[in-house]
Amino acid sequence: MSYAVSWSGGKDCCFACYKAIQDGYDVRWLVNSVSDDYSRVRFHGTEARLIQLQAQATGFELVQNRTSAEHYEEDFKRALRPLVEKGLRGMIFGDIYVPENRAWAEKVCRDLSIEAVLPLWDHDPRRLFCDFIDAGFRAVVVSADSQRLDRTWVGHVLDHELLAWLEAHNVDPCGENGEYHTIVTDGPLFRRAIEIAEGRTVAINGYWFLDTLTYGLRS
Repeated sequence: MSYAVSWSGGKDCCFACYKAIQDGYDVRWLVNSVSDDYSRVRFHGTEARLIQLQAQATGFELVQNRTSAEHYEEDFKRALRPLVEKGLRGMIFGDIYVPENRAWAEKVCRDLSIEAVLPLWDHDPRRLFCDFIDAGFRAVVVSADSQRLDRTWVGHVLDHELLAWLEAHNVDPCGENGEYHTIVTDGPLFRRAIEIAEGRTVAINGYWFLDTLTYGLRS
């Protein structure tokens, strides 16, 4: 029986996937939701093509689902129904401590009669940040709430310098409340690393976004 990951391309879903595999789960699919108007990952702003490159780099099968803001939940479930017919047993989520997020994940899975798996739930965010780096993963900040993070951190690799800044400014280390989002470019799940060669920071509706201009798989 196979499992899928609710995949944004960021560090939490990636680390949840990694932890689930360590626990013996057979992960087959990455389920990624992109907006139906901009073809970018909802809330992160990552290009759909960059997520496709992640799937290529990791070897997982990608299910990329176009969603609307008005019907997001039904759009999400619609993408999972064909997988249930193929033997999907459960869905892996990278949520850490926000109760509303867990309740939503469990409701969606309950509606589809599959299991909700949350490997990171109730873990210490600082410990998760450090464990993610120590495991050999590499991630880049691709969006941030301009009220919580300086523009200079967009495009920055997750490291202990960033962790120290987040803690000094009372920002959750994992950005669990939407303070910032990332794209994972390398690590234990990757067969080849992704290199972002060129990008620019843009401001949209109170958020900083990394507009990735040139990227590809490292040779």
